[in-house]
Amino acid sequence: MKVCFSARFTPLIATALSLLGAAAAHAQEAAAAAATAPTIVKRSLFQVLQDGGLIMFPLAAFSIAMVWLIIDCSQRTGLKRLLPADDVEKLRNSFRSGDYVGAYQTTLDNNSVVNNIARVGLVTVGDGKLATEHAIAESIAQEQSKISNRISYLSVIGVCTPMVGLLGTVFGMINAFESLGGGGATQNTGALASAIGHVLVATASGLFVAIPAFMSFYFLRNRLMGGMNEVEVEVGNLFRKFPYHLAEGVHIGDQELYANAPNWAEGGADLAGAAAH
Repeated sequence: MKVCFSARFTPLIATALSLLGAAAAHAQEAAAAAATAPTIVKRSLFQVLQDGGLIMFPLAAFSIAMVWLIIDCSQRTGLKRLLPADDVEKLRNSFRSGDYVGAYQTTLDNNSVVNNIARVGLVTVGDGKLATEHAIAESIAQEQSKISNRISYLSVIGVCTPMVGLLGTVFGMINAFESLGGGGATQNTGALASAIGHVLVATASGLFVAIPAFMSFYFLRNRLMGGMNEVEVEVGNLFRKFPYHLAEGVHIGDQELYANAPNWAEGGADLAGAAAH
């Protein structure tokens, strides 16, 4: 009976011992691999940015300028700034009542785009329909150009920041390869790879600023075009069917008129005689 019991459990015991031996060997191999594996050091964002070097200072300035331009241009291209509801309603009421002098005074109360354009039109109504329409068209183009010039700086930032980041990376690569040429990194290729990884931070930072700058540029440019189209339609509706024949020669506003009659108009005969001599 005893012989039968040991014969039955001997293979199980041998199998268990072999599994224990394999597990111990695997544990030793894992411990050896962990000992030889490179240690991964967690670094903060500030430490990563420090790897970019001095070139990170102009990139930081570009990023601050980008944020400021996005906020400023977003406000300038909004309909609340281009076409304020209160200004539009005041202009409509003044035009309905024929109070064009009051409409001119209304345009001076708030420096909005629709007020600026309507003011130019009111000043030139005495010169006729063609002159008024031409002045309004020029004023629309001028107002759009002023805002568009601000938005275009986002495109400049989007173009320049990758180049600035690449410049920092090039300088860092030069230093890394100088150490390689001097034999400092020939025995430790990991140190060279780490140095190259560090200098690429500048390029990555430049792209990190450039991508939102370009996206904001195209978004705000299209937003401005749409808003200016609505302003143009509103101003066109205000001056539609304007009684230019009743306003001929009238000057609305307090702007000084510099052009006067020629100084030789009264003494034309004397001038002709002086020219003959």
